[in-house]
Amino acid sequence: MRVGVPKEIKPNEHRIGLTPTAVREYAARGHEVLIEKGAGLGAGFADDAYEACGARIVPDAAAVFDQAQMIVKVKEPQKTEWPRLKPDQILFTYLHLAPDPDQTKGLLESGCAAIAYETVTDSKGGLPLLAPMSEVAGRIAVFSAAETLLKHNGGMGLLLCGVPGVSPARVVVLGGGVVGMNSARMALGLNAEVVVMERSIPRMREIDEATSGRVITRFSSINAIEEEILKADVVIGAVLVPGASAPKLIKREHLSRMKPGSVLVDVAIDQGGCFETSRPTTHEDPTYEVDGVVHYCVANMPGAPPRTSSEALNNATLPFGLALADHGLDALKKDPHLARGLNVLGGKITYPAVAEALGMDYVDPYGVWKD
Repeated sequence: MRVGVPKEIKPNEHRIGLTPTAVREYAARGHEVLIEKGAGLGAGFADDAYEACGARIVPDAAAVFDQAQMIVKVKEPQKTEWPRLKPDQILFTYLHLAPDPDQTKGLLESGCAAIAYETVTDSKGGLPLLAPMSEVAGRIAVFSAAETLLKHNGGMGLLLCGVPGVSPARVVVLGGGVVGMNSARMALGLNAEVVVMERSIPRMREIDEATSGRVITRFSSINAIEEEILKADVVIGAVLVPGASAPKLIKREHLSRMKPGSVLVDVAIDQGGCFETSRPTTHEDPTYEVDGVVHYCVANMPGAPPRTSSEALNNATLPFGLALADHGLDALKKDPHLARGLNVLGGKITYPAVAEALGMDYVDPYGVWKD
């Protein structure tokens, strides 16, 4: 199969769909890999490194989309990329379609088979292709919150870790999944006071055990959330409903009661955000203020350390990508966990949560399967 990797064009996105190490694995299986010229430079991977691993460098994105049978990316295709996709192509990338009707329409019109990293599952019910970026985002969320708390960045002028004689910041994490756990551990490592809000009692037990009881866990009821956010200096939104829009856990009405200069970090912004006042921001202009509360809602937090993120992502996606290259869409029939990643096929939505979020029809993928 011809596998193509275009340069990411979303603002401040420097990750790349395949690293040179991954390219070598594809080449060893007999696949041809096309890399857009300069696509890996932002992550520290030069063209000659790709060529040494068996890739062919092509001059531009048009050449990648025209020639490749499978497109491997990191972020969702942008508006200029939708018309380049074709009915006989497989798109393998993060999509986050539930809060994005325009992208969904573009993919439906293209006729491509779009497989989303974020909805591929594993035998334990986890999301193995989302997990590595969730780990990165959870850790970056704490660094970003610490920076944003500083006075010159719009915060209340509080040092996250405190100093002897002065209390550290109180960090409230909404959600105890991969993002939440990584945020909690990072904040705890910086000596912050940490509270994790979670609805799974077994998960709360795991967090308590993993942190030797140093992280406070609370059942995530409406009352408990309201109590905790009023005491918080930082709130990190780390909730996830696979493939669906994130629930809005903090309303506009709450903000005026929160501490002036407190910080909201919305890691769920790719799925629409879990704060009512969230809107996507960029690394260049990461924050804005609403009712005295500073919002940090960068939509591609893992793009800040692109080398680390690209390598971590490729470690997770490689087996699935190779299966698609080896078998095409038949790989989905062989692996029900990979099949859960199929969001669009033949102009139809094939993931129930996406269809529900957008008010569109869901079609059983096996009913529109291309032989």
